[in-house]
Amino acid sequence: MSDALLATIEADEHREVGGVQIDIARTGNVRVKRMIYPPGFNWSTHLSNVVGTKLCMHAHVGFLALGQINVRFADGCIAEFNAPQFVAVEPGHEGWVVGDEPAVLIEFDCGGDTVEKLGVPCVHRHVH
Repeated sequence: MSDALLATIEADEHREVGGVQIDIARTGNVRVKRMIYPPGFNWSTHLSNVVGTKLCMHAHVGFLALGQINVRFADGCIAEFNAPQFVAVEPGHEGWVVGDEPAVLIEFDCGGDTVEKLGVPCVHRHVH
């Protein structure tokens, strides 16, 4: 199963940013992305300096098809996502891959309008 999730696919755009492989298909106003995070990936080590922010300020909505990603929000709350699992992550977080296999996230976004168009809260609220 993991071979199909990691296989080369046809896409409108292919890029690699901070070690993350990103394949993008555009459908109307939505981008469907396959993001392959390698084992050992950590936002603060691999992407923070590339993007220029301490935390990731994008929302992520999709389906984790393989692996595990943990996310820490600015308030210290940690969310664990283990495949197979639906994912909704508000802006203002950092994440890392857990374990020795890549994490594959199938994500839907609208560029800078993801929060508004998909109705994702703009800030994580820690629930006690």
